[in-house]
Amino acid sequence: MRTFVLAAAALAFAASAQADTRPTLMLRGLDKITGRSFDIVAPLGTPVKFATLTVTARYCYSTPQSETPETAAFVQIDDARPDKPMRRIFSGWMYASSPGLNGMQHPLYDVWAIFCRTNAPGQAAPPVVASHTPVKVKSPDATDKEGLTALPEGADQ
Repeated sequence: MRTFVLAAAALAFAASAQADTRPTLMLRGLDKITGRSFDIVAPLGTPVKFATLTVTARYCYSTPQSETPETAAFVQIDDARPDKPMRRIFSGWMYASSPGLNGMQHPLYDVWAIFCRTNAPGQAAPPVVASHTPVKVKSPDATDKEGLTALPEGADQ
């Protein structure tokens, strides 16, 4: 059942993000009073409202499909209830595979990371290459006069 719900959320998220190519974090919010859950689409660096909370995703990373699935996101959440001054209630890393590891503590709402989209659909980010020329690797105390040391007789047996 959980796989179906996540797959449906992923399809809805992909459809809503077609026009927007910014890196975006998909979160799930739960209203503890009513028991209803809501999908929160948060472009990185843009504050998004969920009930009395303001969620700002600062960084998001999902592993490639060839690796074990994991999403890590740095999120800041502020609470602005009408009867209290606004205050930061969460600032830290959330992990999709372990939502309880570093969870937000709030009496009315829960928020956890689901996955992130870092590129437009069908577009891959170009790899970052520092140099195309081969680099000779040396130890910190190496000199150009060092040579290979011969192995003792019979060391290869």
